[in-house]
Amino acid sequence: MITCLATWFYSGKSPKAPGTAGSFAALPFGWMIWIYGGNEALIIASIIIFVIGIWVAHQYSHLLGIHDAGEIVIDEVVGQWMCLLVVPLAADWMDIVWLLVAFVAFRAFDVAKPWPIRWVDRRVGGGFGIMLDDVLAGIFAMIVLAGVVYLTGG
Repeated sequence: MITCLATWFYSGKSPKAPGTAGSFAALPFGWMIWIYGGNEALIIASIIIFVIGIWVAHQYSHLLGIHDAGEIVIDEVVGQWMCLLVVPLAADWMDIVWLLVAFVAFRAFDVAKPWPIRWVDRRVGGGFGIMLDDVLAGIFAMIVLAGVVYLTGG
């Protein structure tokens, strides 16, 4: 169960770009949560996965003997879901476009790790640190996405 959650249903076991695979695997779950419960449900689900993720990431890191192994992608799930809170999902075909825009925005910040994300990534340990840097990447991406939505009239 720990492996399944830490790797987000084994998407983090991808031999190439496990973080990207985990972020992509998070999208349908986030979209379905939004469809059935809106932003409120997505916020609640994000908080639940964040809290569970702290414990799961810590346990899985300990099991592997590696802090923040690439295959741990439960942190990407929370960051990616946060981005869905600001894009104009409408349960129609345009959702695909906005899901992809949110995906790219989150991945850009998760990979680039501008300050303070990089600082947190290097200095905050344990499961909390693993989860926190991706939450920050999600917040940065949310800010950019809110601007994109505003500028495009989305």
